[in-house]
Amino acid sequence: MHADLLIHADWLIPVEQPGVLDHHSIAISDGRIAAIAPRDEARQQIDADTVVDLPGHALIPGLVNAHTHSPMSLFRGLADDLPLMNWLNEHIWPAESRWVHEEFVADGSRLAIAEMLRSGTTCFNDMYFFPDVTARVAAQAGIRATVGLIVIDFPSAWAGDVDAYFDKAIALHDQLRSDPLVSTAFAPHAPYSVSDAPMQRVLKLANELDLPIHMHVHETRAEVKGGVEQFGCRPIERLHGLGMITPALLGVHMTQLEGDEIDLFAQSGAQVIHCPQSNLKLASGHCPVATLLDHGINVALGTDGAASNNDLDMLAELQTAALLAKGISGDACALPAETALQMATLNGARALGIAGDCGSLVVGKWADIVAVDLSQPETQPVYNPLSQLVYSAGREQVRHVWINGRHLLNNRLLTTIDLGGILQRATEWRDKIAAED
Repeated sequence: MHADLLIHADWLIPVEQPGVLDHHSIAISDGRIAAIAPRDEARQQIDADTVVDLPGHALIPGLVNAHTHSPMSLFRGLADDLPLMNWLNEHIWPAESRWVHEEFVADGSRLAIAEMLRSGTTCFNDMYFFPDVTARVAAQAGIRATVGLIVIDFPSAWAGDVDAYFDKAIALHDQLRSDPLVSTAFAPHAPYSVSDAPMQRVLKLANELDLPIHMHVHETRAEVKGGVEQFGCRPIERLHGLGMITPALLGVHMTQLEGDEIDLFAQSGAQVIHCPQSNLKLASGHCPVATLLDHGINVALGTDGAASNNDLDMLAELQTAALLAKGISGDACALPAETALQMATLNGARALGIAGDCGSLVVGKWADIVAVDLSQPETQPVYNPLSQLVYSAGREQVRHVWINGRHLLNNRLLTTIDLGGILQRATEWRDKIAAED
């Protein structure tokens, strides 16, 4: 057979099927995976325009960052070591009201996308103002993205009132309807910041347009307490009463859960996005991931924004998730390496409704592929490449990234992004913001 690209590697980790394939190759044609075969067989039977040999490397599906606020990379380190509501009310929201506009979002999104590509992320699910700008920047860079159609009760630079949020949401969805890389999801910020009428409107439109609903839910104990005081019930109970606990719901954080709430998510098909590092840093609590998985709930991974993490490193996130689950449960077998990698890839694709096209290395799917160099001292010797990837590898070992078969990171060099220009803009923003902080 003929292929556009043929990649040979020491290990291939498909994710959708268990285990590791030794000395295998992957062929790509028209942006999709055309064949996966043992290396010797591939060399004999597949003729390719371009051949890439990667000894000592593992090929994995592109990582899916299922929750982030990409423009907030420009607030990285602005207000650290604070609890969530103090961090938001006294620092982040005032900074956003002062600085967030189209230029800020464009530069912050470019910085975030550069960081994500260099750490193996090929798809991200974003929630922020000016999602049209983030969508444009993502398309220019060639990265896959789901941008949030933000809804919140208070006015912002993006929209002056609730009706404006919805008008802009529908217009952007229509604009991106046939985009090959960028899609949309409704993104009501949180139960405490979106009232009942807009929530019901989100649900109606999400059902009509078949879109996910991406929302912070039960992030902290204070949020749950505030929900009880304001509405007379816990936020999940309120959302259930509004009809929003459905397979479309992506509940982000979910650190404060009772048994009946876990049962409700399991029975409804609602999904969870776990952000362990941000939750740890803000002391928000711990998502009971092992219990959720035992209940058959789809759990994906996200970094949250760089302002609270403080990075967008999905390899570090999946390692933290695996270790934290063991520590919380007291069970060293909880969340094994294979499951952690699935959460960071296929589960994220499932949450976004794109698992038929990406999230695993399977013939017919888009060629979203990451090559991780395990030949370095930090990951030697290799007994189990999957374990080395989860427990030992760092993002600096991500050498190559392809999205739709397009080479976006070539031996650590970005091919579609002016990194020098991005870094210069980040410094300029730092100087402006720090001068008024």
